[in-house]
Amino acid sequence: MIIGTAGHIDHGKTTLVKALTGVDCDRLKEEKARGITLDLGYAYADAGRLGFVDVPGHERLVHNMLAGATGIDFVLLVVAADDGPMPQTREHLAIVDLLDLKHGAVALTKVDAVAPERRAAARAEIAALLAGSALEGAPVFELSATQGEGVAALQQHLLSEASQLAARATAGGFRHAIDRCFTLQGVGLVVTGTAFSGKISVGDAVTITPPGLTARVRGIHAQDRNAQSGGAGERLALNLAGDFGKEDLARGMWVVDPVLHAPITRFHVRLRVPGSADAPIKHWMPVHVHLGASDILGRVALLEGEVLAPGEAMLAEIILEKPAGALWGDHFILRDQSATRTLGGGRVLDIFPPTRHKRAAERLEYLRLLEQADPQPALAHALARQLAGANLDRYALNRNLATDEAQALWRDMGLVVIEEAGGRSGFSPENWQALRQRLLDAARTEHARAPDMIGVERDRLRRLALPTLSRAAFDRLTFELLAADELAQSGSWLHLPEHRAALAATDADLWRTLKPLLEAEPYGPPRVRDIARATGIAEETVRGLMKRVARVGQTYPVAHDHYFAATAVADLAGRVARLCARDGTARAAALRDEIGGGRKVAIHILEFFDRVGYTRRVRDEHALRGGESERQWVL
Repeated sequence: MIIGTAGHIDHGKTTLVKALTGVDCDRLKEEKARGITLDLGYAYADAGRLGFVDVPGHERLVHNMLAGATGIDFVLLVVAADDGPMPQTREHLAIVDLLDLKHGAVALTKVDAVAPERRAAARAEIAALLAGSALEGAPVFELSATQGEGVAALQQHLLSEASQLAARATAGGFRHAIDRCFTLQGVGLVVTGTAFSGKISVGDAVTITPPGLTARVRGIHAQDRNAQSGGAGERLALNLAGDFGKEDLARGMWVVDPVLHAPITRFHVRLRVPGSADAPIKHWMPVHVHLGASDILGRVALLEGEVLAPGEAMLAEIILEKPAGALWGDHFILRDQSATRTLGGGRVLDIFPPTRHKRAAERLEYLRLLEQADPQPALAHALARQLAGANLDRYALNRNLATDEAQALWRDMGLVVIEEAGGRSGFSPENWQALRQRLLDAARTEHARAPDMIGVERDRLRRLALPTLSRAAFDRLTFELLAADELAQSGSWLHLPEHRAALAATDADLWRTLKPLLEAEPYGPPRVRDIARATGIAEETVRGLMKRVARVGQTYPVAHDHYFAATAVADLAGRVARLCARDGTARAAALRDEIGGGRKVAIHILEFFDRVGYTRRVRDEHALRGGESERQWVL
């Protein structure tokens, strides 16, 4: 269990930790000289079962206190009996409340220096202070750390709490908030901090975020003991090896599983102002943002109003001046621009906010659903409103879902998952069925618009069905529809099974006149200009007719202005297939010998088959593509 101290300066936090652990947390020369704690101190007791984070109590050092407050399990609020609650006692308590730290106790110190009446008065003041806070009803221990009075009772209570505290779940990727970094002779670079989630082992590859430095874990100390692994809820010292030095690292950075490296400058939150605050938070107010162990300047953009009053909560956006690491569920604290008072705090909900429509009702409802521990409702809401699919990888990253957790969630929700270059997209069963119907409806509409077309080109049909639909999702849809015989394919055209392209009556009459010219020389038919010359029909008229006849699949443009009848193309496809079966590939010379005529025409024919995907060119030869057959050319 990680225990964090809290309280006003000179109320005996460091002295109490020393009495409990035997360790003086004031390690700096300045701390020794001035007799006050300036930075975070660390100590352990009972073979590492209890880990203490000792924080400074001075009002100007709240930023250091906050760096150690996140990630603790138990709060030890220290109040001196002679002073009673003081300004930093109240501010630290407000921070504890905003961080939603519900486990804790109060240490009433220096009781040996006051009369019994003062002890009783101090207890009454503490009870009044804790009323309505997260620590209301917490036990109060009267102590004299220097004399030893009450120390054993507090220590026993802490051990009892540690035994009852549920172990933190180690699900999700590894995240470790750096609060200190240093080098040790013979060891190298070491970073310390609290593990927020996941597990880590010696030898694992990690990333330092936000700078994106890659490293390998050479050694681990978990709760001040040498270990081969560590995980969520433990204070860890990690010995890192990488192409960087101590000067490249700083408090506030994170050591994370490489898949969690996602630096951000904006995120959406549930923001709360404590009832004890003396001023509201206003829209676009400049603030200090304390997140993990970091302290970053930023601004608050309120999403449900212009002013957030004390005692109230609201959805908001935090905009940072520089990148930081954050994930769903992380707690944060806001202090004013001069860093003299705590304004509010809350919990991170979404690290991938949209740039537009941030105050839309649907967006706000999605954020409210993200407040739930169950990841299903928010994802279901997003899927229902994103017909083109939701980015599942982003959702899993935001919630820090491990691969098996994410896959179980997709499976339980019955999602259709599409693997794409940019990650996985998910579709609800209802939306997937709606997309199937949209695609069929688009094909039907296009058939009505252009009945002379054999079908619709794939890209055009995708744009007609839903322009924002990815190619991978469209391919999956068409595969399913083709397999179910709800859609058919002729060459590169997609169409409804019952659709048959038909020429207009005038075109049909003219085609009956010209068709014999192509069939007379099936492997070397006349070009458009030759047909026009032979018949006296205008060249543009012949060219237009050939294009329209090609649309219904009765001719194919083998070369520019050179159309072959469909029956001839089917025959040629069979000849090429037989050449490939005999020789392994088809060559222009061999095809020329098969059909007669010149080598140039044979080259044009083979290049046409390459172009339409029937064959593929291998140097000067042409190989049949796997699974192809001449039957696809018979229409």
